[in-house]
Amino acid sequence: MEILERIISDQLLLARVQFALTASFHYIYPPITIGLSLFIVLIEGLYLKSKDDIYLKLSKFWTEIFALTFVMGVVTGIVMEFQFGMNWSRFSRFAGDIFGAPLAAEAIFAFFLESVFLGLLLFGRNRISPKMHFFSALMVMLGAHLSAIWIIVANSWMQTPKGFRLVEHGDGIRAEISDLSAVILNPSTIERLSHVILGAWLAGITFVISISAWQILKKKDFHTARLALKICVPLFLIVSLLQLGVGHASAIGVFKNQPLKLAAFEGHFAENAPAALYLFGWVDREKEIVRFGLSIRGGVGLLVSGDPSLPVTGLKSYSKIDWPMLNVVFQSYHIMIALGFAIIGLGILSCYYLIRGKLFETKWILRLLMLSVLGPQIANQAGWIAAEAGRQPWIIYGIMKTVEAFSPSVSATSILFSITVFTTIYLLLFACYIFLLAKKISKAGTT
Repeated sequence: MEILERIISDQLLLARVQFALTASFHYIYPPITIGLSLFIVLIEGLYLKSKDDIYLKLSKFWTEIFALTFVMGVVTGIVMEFQFGMNWSRFSRFAGDIFGAPLAAEAIFAFFLESVFLGLLLFGRNRISPKMHFFSALMVMLGAHLSAIWIIVANSWMQTPKGFRLVEHGDGIRAEISDLSAVILNPSTIERLSHVILGAWLAGITFVISISAWQILKKKDFHTARLALKICVPLFLIVSLLQLGVGHASAIGVFKNQPLKLAAFEGHFAENAPAALYLFGWVDREKEIVRFGLSIRGGVGLLVSGDPSLPVTGLKSYSKIDWPMLNVVFQSYHIMIALGFAIIGLGILSCYYLIRGKLFETKWILRLLMLSVLGPQIANQAGWIAAEAGRQPWIIYGIMKTVEAFSPSVSATSILFSITVFTTIYLLLFACYIFLLAKKISKAGTT
């Protein structure tokens, strides 16, 4: 009871919890739309080339689901913008001139592009030419990906800030842009953007795979569902293998730019010593060891440089006050890795059965594929938790601490109230989304 009272009276902790909840709820939807936009472009292109009505039917079905998911992403994302002013006013005052620029670009260049051409995609089928309809699909995909680009630019700048100067103003010091290209192409932008985009493609591809597998099992829209799986199962394997390589590059980037975060990823305590690569374990913060773990000795050095004897900066190189929540970071990072390999395994298995011509008759594989959407969703969430919790105590790495960024005038009671309200609304929205999605899928014809 005493611990609970301490939690609900801690303004900073509650503000962080609120942002984590709203961001996690929101991030269910954008990866699906980014991945779906790629799939819709593929089937629109195949329809344009072949004039086969089965591609037209597939495109209509998935465009409507895309629109539903897009709306949910917009609605759940609005709250996040307001939180910067409400709960994080000191951060907004300090870094708003930099952080606000990519957010504004996302709204102007990405959101409006995606919205306008989505209207043409939905309602212009019999009013515009097939080529223009395909172009609209391309623009929707471009808009979806531009949104990701600008958001990742903003977040990556917080992780590895470059291209700015500190300027004294009447109300305090502010960060201002000194080199826009350095802000956009900061040291972690490319690797983090690649990692996020591939994760989003996997989320969208498995979304199609899961629903199509269910349709085959229930014998609904059997032929279109088979076609969707024939397209998506090879993509599933290709993208998951690409993600393995990009994830490796991302780990090297963390090693170079955020050594404290890497130490937390692997529960590495010793200063400048070779670091074990853990498959699993439990970090004991007090005893400064990883319990119940299975590890590869020198695995971190082997991973990032090919040298198992490479000295790696450990947690003891930093003040204990600056350590992040070690088990939150360690476990979420290893959940992401484990799911990544499970996804690759399922991709290989699915492609094997597809090549042998037995995929659509093998029910246990179809049932696994029906659940496949959970893999990228959980892995994406776990990856973001590891990335964001791992950079604590910094909100802008090495520049501004999280404790310096939140709004001191906002009471714990008001934050707790808003958490309750937003969580209730988001749960209702999610229930509404599932209901409408199920209704749309159930309308598919039985063959």
